[in-house]
Amino acid sequence: MSDSPAGRLQTLFEGHRLTPTQRRIAHCMVRRAADVPFLSSVELAELAGVSQPSVTRFAVALGFDGYPALRRHLRESVPAVADELAGHNEYQQAVLGEIENLRHLAELLADPAPVERAGRLLAASRPLPVLGLRAASSQARGFAYFAGKVHPDVRLLDEGGSMLDDRIDAAVRAGATALLCFALPRHPREVVDALAYARAAGLTVVTVAESAFAPVAAHSDLLIPAAVGTGLAFDTACAPMLLGRVLLEAMADELPDAQARLEEFDVKAAARGLFVE
Repeated sequence: MSDSPAGRLQTLFEGHRLTPTQRRIAHCMVRRAADVPFLSSVELAELAGVSQPSVTRFAVALGFDGYPALRRHLRESVPAVADELAGHNEYQQAVLGEIENLRHLAELLADPAPVERAGRLLAASRPLPVLGLRAASSQARGFAYFAGKVHPDVRLLDEGGSMLDDRIDAAVRAGATALLCFALPRHPREVVDALAYARAAGLTVVTVAESAFAPVAAHSDLLIPAAVGTGLAFDTACAPMLLGRVLLEAMADELPDAQARLEEFDVKAAARGLFVE
């Protein structure tokens, strides 16, 4: 596990059965990992949108006497990033934060088993629905664009509304066995509801989210985390995008005709003059 603040927090939370409210607090702490050791329980409660007693109960659930003991532990064990970022402007800090997110992802991928399992699930699903709404729509669209070159039937679900469940039903009727979801903050309620619906319909849900404590975790069969950057006004998502490409690679490895499909596409693209040389 990474020595980054977010990585240390993930390790701290693992192995504990957390209530939905406690998962919300954990999710907030991961997103604000660099600041958490210096926040009061009231400040953390406000950031997470919960009550101050909920923060205290959360600390006790983790095995501490109370929130002060948890904060003291965090100050001692979570490396501070302030010194590392000192002397850099806010734009540089955002880039450095994304580099740390990518480093954390690289360490997570030291165990390739979850990605390999995801690749098998996605390759075997015909069709393969790919879900991503609002902030995550670009991640889903990028994956679907490239996946369509090696997978015979990829169905992009990037619009919410009453038709979303209908499109999930259509995929199931056509033979889908798995659904890939990109879920990024802020999490639309529609995504959580759609994943619950997909699982009830018999689909295995593979999710890329910023944290194992994201709201979509409860409705995912396999969740692979990739942190987002929070240093700018709008979150940055380099790690989720790269994880999407890693999943593409794992899926292609499970498709015996993937290389032939790519070569066929290149031949047709050349014949059409599709790209400028």
